[in-house]
Amino acid sequence: METCIALCVAKNFDFPALKAGLEDQHKCTAYRDVLHLKLKAGDVFLFSYGALVAWGLPQNDLDRVLAAVDAYRIEPFARHILDEFSFSVDGASRVKDDHISLETDEVLEKLALSHGIAQSVKLEEFEIAAQNTIEETSQIPINIAHTGETRLKRKEIAMMRGRLYLVKSDINLRNNLLETPEFFWEYPEWEKTYVMMARYLEVTQRAETLNDKLEVIHELFSMLAAEQYHKHSASLEWIIIALIAIEIVMFVSYEVFRSF
Repeated sequence: METCIALCVAKNFDFPALKAGLEDQHKCTAYRDVLHLKLKAGDVFLFSYGALVAWGLPQNDLDRVLAAVDAYRIEPFARHILDEFSFSVDGASRVKDDHISLETDEVLEKLALSHGIAQSVKLEEFEIAAQNTIEETSQIPINIAHTGETRLKRKEIAMMRGRLYLVKSDINLRNNLLETPEFFWEYPEWEKTYVMMARYLEVTQRAETLNDKLEVIHELFSMLAAEQYHKHSASLEWIIIALIAIEIVMFVSYEVFRSF
């Protein structure tokens, strides 16, 4: 048995530069948003959204690959997100207990499986971000329940809503974690293999659950934003009332003094 290692190392790769930079050093094949490196020890698949999947690579070879792609990382992570499997070529394609059985040793079979694995580690990035947001905001509803108000300012609420929207757009728009990768438009014969891995890793269910959690947080921020808006509107109303009162006092004073 050999090892399959998946890593999410950055928000994204500068993919055109990555492809150009590695072609001089390795035997490369480009697919849709994926770069395949064929090494002596095994295969590496680099995905444009900052993930890579290495099949059969010793740690020293993997470290060299990571060093080679380091300059092409956009918003790199200090701590990589990791998942690991064992694999072997058994003549049947299946996954059980984190062991991948390959039907063949073909690159396209590994790539089809790698799509599901890479989506999973990318999704974990968003799950961590969502969990951090949940922890940051956990005291807000408690404070509102106890005191009837929140200490957050409008700018802080707007920034939190912005970060939340970025996570949701990354999941649903930029990385298409709820959609079948476009690679399978050209290679539909391998889509079942991808679906098998995506189901095993519960990619769709996890993405939907994450969206539900983010929607709850979004509702909280919407409520806070509405509360801040009403406070701001009330403040403006009191300012207008005060200005009208001052104008009335000045008018009355002017009329009184003029009568003398």
